[in-house]
Amino acid sequence: MKVRFYATFRELIGKKEIEVHGVKTVRELIEYIAEHYSPQIKKELLESPRVSDEKPVDGMILVNGRNILHLKGLDTELNEEDEVHIFPPAGGG
Repeated sequence: MKVRFYATFRELIGKKEIEVHGVKTVRELIEYIAEHYSPQIKKELLESPRVSDEKPVDGMILVNGRNILHLKGLDTELNEEDEVHIFPPAGGG
């Protein structure tokens, strides 16, 4: 599957896009990226004080254009042909 990164996550990973194979869920994908590219991305996505049961990631993850919050969260299943977009949290006001 193709995984694309945006803003500060692009800097953390050092690439704007990677190919990943063999992961079955969004949770496994984050673990894979943390292990092979940058452990910091896992900390920022999953260990932020803003993470809760209602908001399992601090940022936004889209699978084929759909936010995982409207799917099965971190347990959203992934297929080899999927396209995943990972955005850091956005601030503003």
